[in-house]
Amino acid sequence: MLNSVRRRRPAALVAALLAAVAFGTVPATAAEPAAQPHQKAWEPKTPPLSTPWTYQVGPDNALPEYPRPQLSRPRWQNLNGLWEYTGGPAAFRASAPSTSEYKEQILVPYPPESALSGVQRHDDQMWYRKVFQVPPDWRGQRVLLHFGAVDQIATVWVNNQQVATHSGGYAEFTADVTKALRSGGSQELTVRVEDRNDINTFPVGKQRNSPGGIFYTGSSGIWQTVWMEPVAASHVDKLDIVPDLTSFAVTPKATGADGQRAEVVVSQPGGPEVARSQGKPGQAIRVPVPNPHLWSPDDPYLYDLTVRLRDAGGRVTDEVRSYGGLRTIGTVNDAQGRPRIALNGKTTFLHGPLDQGFWPDGIYTAPTDAALKFDLEQIKKLGLNFVRKHIKVEPARWYYWADKLGLMVWQDMPSLVVSFDGPPGPAPDPVPEAKAHYEQGLTAMVDQLRSSPSIIGWVPFNEGWGEFDTQRIADKVKAQDPSRLVNASSGVNCCLSRPDTGAGDVYDDHTYVGPGRPQVKDGRPIVDGEYGGLGLVLDGHVWPGPPGAYEMTKSQDELTRRYGEVSDDLLKVVRDNGLSGAIYTQTTDVENEVNGYLTYDRRVMKPNLGVVAEHNRAVIAAGSQ
Repeated sequence: MLNSVRRRRPAALVAALLAAVAFGTVPATAAEPAAQPHQKAWEPKTPPLSTPWTYQVGPDNALPEYPRPQLSRPRWQNLNGLWEYTGGPAAFRASAPSTSEYKEQILVPYPPESALSGVQRHDDQMWYRKVFQVPPDWRGQRVLLHFGAVDQIATVWVNNQQVATHSGGYAEFTADVTKALRSGGSQELTVRVEDRNDINTFPVGKQRNSPGGIFYTGSSGIWQTVWMEPVAASHVDKLDIVPDLTSFAVTPKATGADGQRAEVVVSQPGGPEVARSQGKPGQAIRVPVPNPHLWSPDDPYLYDLTVRLRDAGGRVTDEVRSYGGLRTIGTVNDAQGRPRIALNGKTTFLHGPLDQGFWPDGIYTAPTDAALKFDLEQIKKLGLNFVRKHIKVEPARWYYWADKLGLMVWQDMPSLVVSFDGPPGPAPDPVPEAKAHYEQGLTAMVDQLRSSPSIIGWVPFNEGWGEFDTQRIADKVKAQDPSRLVNASSGVNCCLSRPDTGAGDVYDDHTYVGPGRPQVKDGRPIVDGEYGGLGLVLDGHVWPGPPGAYEMTKSQDELTRRYGEVSDDLLKVVRDNGLSGAIYTQTTDVENEVNGYLTYDRRVMKPNLGVVAEHNRAVIAAGSQ
């Protein structure tokens, strides 16, 4: 049986690789600050490769889009832009530096390692400082300060008062800073961050201090949007949205809402109301939708949602806007009795790329929202219907674009650091502190992303990297979110994975170049979780260092031909084995990996788009019968 074979990546490859919203924007409230006499003026650095968006980025337009599309309010203030910065040995201190000790400016939210930040180096400890003003019409409101993500350990002060601490590099966090604000005038925001990357015991995914091969440059500090908003004392903090084929179950989680009612209104997109219900904040409010229009990759229909809090007299104390898609994900048996993945009750083959979300200019942070959207648009043009977001958590707008464009998503949990220097077979358990950090991050990820209709599955572990307590972890995720599939261990046949125990809803193995022929008969659908990896080097579009792939081709024509041959083999596996999904490595080249559909700079589609799309659509059609 294939699932009992302990495979490792091809030795030659490992040696070669390791050798080497649409919701609008808000104008800035003031001009970006000029450098002080003691500071080096900000300017972008030159990345090893530029993208089509690199030189569109500047202090006045650093990711200006509304950052939280599934819980939006009309008033907000973006704090992206130029901040004062100091890092390196001088930054190892408990108290904030004096103003004169901030020697540089950094463009937030691009990580210091990136060219777009203007710093382009790693610092284990970083201090950020921003002077801002609160709009006068926010007076009398609570003021919330939001961070999309900061890697890894952050402490936040407003006007020298500590308002937040947070650990872990992928989860959003919020502080109510009302009491720390001065009555008027300038306000001072200070952030200290410690990030030793793969030396610490936090999940880091593919970030490394010494990148090479299948591991890449790290991203430290602030790497997602920082912003503020005014809210009433009674306000919605979060919406959990669970759809089925005929209704939404919306749970508004609120602050200061004792004795209030929550009202949920469902409307056609930009159109009239179709349904409404009410209930208590903190409880699921079910809203049946007449004549339901379902969400799918072919028809990614999104309803508008409005949620209001009303006090005992019926007065609206808060109103937020959101959206949702009606859909289900599960399994069915095909005509031959084989278990298959089903979207909206219909067998649906999952076909898409491994998507790692790295950029040559911004590293973890896409240069612009248009760039973020671009990758997903290209996946759609390739005739694909699915993305595996690989051991990284993206900003909320990435999932918004997946929701809106129509791409199903498997969301990986970022992995803990693992060593490949040991003997073949499963790696030892992570240390207890690392396990705790991992579980904290996993719970936060599922909680943060659970309302996105595009996400249809969670992937806790990949190829055994940092794997532990597989059955318990899979059960924990399923208990937290029973509405989605859990792929407990992607690549269970490969590398450092523990032997398959039947955990989770899906059996997933990896075969390069493949495709593999996964075989398990215990009621779980089977998926080829990684295959392909066909490489091509295009001069002028490669990262410094030795390129690597699972199989190299010499031209775009040869790459297209080989892709077709592998796709023909995949068709046979789909028909013969009842395969439910296949994930091709990968969307783009990433640093020294050159096996993407696109070059790392996003300037060239390497195979013939039309030919590849035809093959992909044929596989999806065959696997969806």
